[in-house]
Amino acid sequence: MYVVEMQFECFDNTTIAEVDNAVNGLIDALRYNGQILGREFPIIMDEGVFKVRAVCPEQDSLHSNFHSEQVKAGLNRLSQASLLSPKIKLLGRDLNSEAAAENFSPSWQVIYTTYVHTCSPLRCGETLMPIPLYRLGEPTLNGDHKSMVKWQTEWQACDEIQMAGGCQAEHAALHEIRDVDSDLFRRGWDLRGRIEFITKIPTYYYQYQVGGTDLDSELNRACPKCGGQWRLEEPLHGIFHYMCDPCRIVSNLSWDYQ
Repeated sequence: MYVVEMQFECFDNTTIAEVDNAVNGLIDALRYNGQILGREFPIIMDEGVFKVRAVCPEQDSLHSNFHSEQVKAGLNRLSQASLLSPKIKLLGRDLNSEAAAENFSPSWQVIYTTYVHTCSPLRCGETLMPIPLYRLGEPTLNGDHKSMVKWQTEWQACDEIQMAGGCQAEHAALHEIRDVDSDLFRRGWDLRGRIEFITKIPTYYYQYQVGGTDLDSELNRACPKCGGQWRLEEPLHGIFHYMCDPCRIVSNLSWDYQ
């Protein structure tokens, strides 16, 4: 992934409040379209020029070809705050983040994330590298990919709570990312279906698994959605020990027995 700097120049008198609203509105639209990643984007004022640094999946992530209608509207609103369209400066590759997938039309793909990942939750099934959401070609819902980004934020929040394991909320959080009848699981699985419809590529959803009675029962557990056998002979990417093609679900052997 790559670090870029967006520079906003004023063409007339303005106020900090107007700049803040206009720039943050554009940043939100870019984030919800998958063009920039993360949650915090400080705005720096440098001699009348406002600068924002962000991480992008690719060098050309901010190209106008990828803009959603919301991003275009955000760009148009800049003039109301007396700001020109941003100048984009590529600062270089972020060595601490994952590279984006090179193949945007793999044989299969998977919705997979953890609380330590900031990249796209859509992964190439062949390499497990993230596929930028704006590469889908169509919005997930309502003009952009906000629904997918919000789902990822909630999933990661639940994952962090259950990993910490320091309060009663651990059990509720685990329910959301593990159990097929949870609200978060149902919403994520439905979004998976929408992405499969858009891309015409088999798209799977990751079911997190921890706990279990013993290793034998865990090794032989059935698909939680259809009850069928789904254990793989060899795990995929060292993570997915189970895969149900009809239900489009992948899962891990319980972390308690790895």
